[in-house]
Amino acid sequence: MTERKIKIALVQLACSQDRAQNLKKGLARLEEAAQNGAQVVVFPELSFLPFLPQHPAEPGFEGWAEPVPGPTTDILARKAADLGVVVIFNLLEIRDGKTYDSSPVIDSDGRLLGLNRMVHVMEAPGFHEKGYYRPGDLGAGVFQTAVGKLGVAICYDRHFPEYMRALALKGAELVVTPQAGAKGEWPAGLFEAELQVAAFQNGYFCALANRVGQEEAVEFDGGSFVVDPSGQVIARAVREKEDLLLAELDFSRLRDCPARKHFLADRRPEIYHKL
Repeated sequence: MTERKIKIALVQLACSQDRAQNLKKGLARLEEAAQNGAQVVVFPELSFLPFLPQHPAEPGFEGWAEPVPGPTTDILARKAADLGVVVIFNLLEIRDGKTYDSSPVIDSDGRLLGLNRMVHVMEAPGFHEKGYYRPGDLGAGVFQTAVGKLGVAICYDRHFPEYMRALALKGAELVVTPQAGAKGEWPAGLFEAELQVAAFQNGYFCALANRVGQEEAVEFDGGSFVVDPSGQVIARAVREKEDLLLAELDFSRLRDCPARKHFLADRRPEIYHKL
């Protein structure tokens, strides 16, 4: 594998009830990221919306939803083409009357390559997701983009090793996680450790873009980060305020990482069900 370096930007946003203002702020950050050389730009979960599941779902919540392709996807696609960057964001998708937690993947020429729907849906205080989202039905999404093979693990999906391994088996070089992680939700460092292990065991880079800021019922923590395929955190955003995190990824490092040299080749899936 020849040297192949890319620059990624994680946009750590705080969102209000004003969808238009949130989008305007996100587009400004997208332009800033491109001006700083980013080739891939990732936004948090429900990128330009308030975090809807902080309250149980009530009738009419579907008013926040939109189809894919749809208005926001079209705006981001035009901007991606203008700037020449790959864009991954997240929205409340509606299709055939069903709603999903979904991340469209837009290539650097503005083409919508597809979307990933969050497969696993949780229910907990401040995260009343089962009333909003149907479990995703599109599998573990890996997309061939202008910069390489990019996998998506939306928020809760990152907790499932089977899902993270599936992304590796589909050839992901970089796994991005649009996230809504609350302050104090888990012991300090656990989210980072979880993706450090996933990157190490599966042989890809991981990049988690988190929400930030106090909303009605939940305060989001920020602290977006990037992990290399040896399991080391190589870049970290600040906590508790908005930030734009930039990091360089050297994909030539994938060739000699432990997972690609040893773990994936030595798997024995034909006997696992016997153990």
